[in-house]
Amino acid sequence: MTDRYDINRAEPFIGLIQQAKRVFVIGTGRSGLVLEMAAMRLMHLGLTVHVVGESTTPAIRSGDLLLAASGSGTTSSVVRAAKTASRLGAKVAVYTTDESSALAILADCVFLIPAAKKTDRRAVLSKQYAGSLFEQALLITTEVVFQTLWDRHGSSADELWPRHANLE
Repeated sequence: MTDRYDINRAEPFIGLIQQAKRVFVIGTGRSGLVLEMAAMRLMHLGLTVHVVGESTTPAIRSGDLLLAASGSGTTSSVVRAAKTASRLGAKVAVYTTDESSALAILADCVFLIPAAKKTDRRAVLSKQYAGSLFEQALLITTEVVFQTLWDRHGSSADELWPRHANLE
């Protein structure tokens, strides 16, 4: 997969995150869990971040960014959220394996992850089950985005630490 993976495609995501008033993340299943991890890292940088579906998540509006992940690009709840965000003037950035999917078409920015779709059981791109390679690449990609933002932010780990959860 790494020979088809272009991390430079993360630069537009980084720009959208830097410009956003607030960042919202959405994904389902394991993709959603990865984006929750990414949301935590963005919060450590001091950004205002919300996970779609949580009871305390406010309404999205113009100036905000929706980060969405769907390997297939067809997950109905994620596509609906992207449509709503776009209609309300928010930017939409998408991680997917299919740049011609319904989700990708709605996006202002698409990061194509060249992994097998979860329905591909031929093991051509990966011997792993379902969407595992997509989810792993998504985690690495979101960590690269965080690390780049952190480097540009110029803050130390000591400055980020007070934002770490303390009710664990």
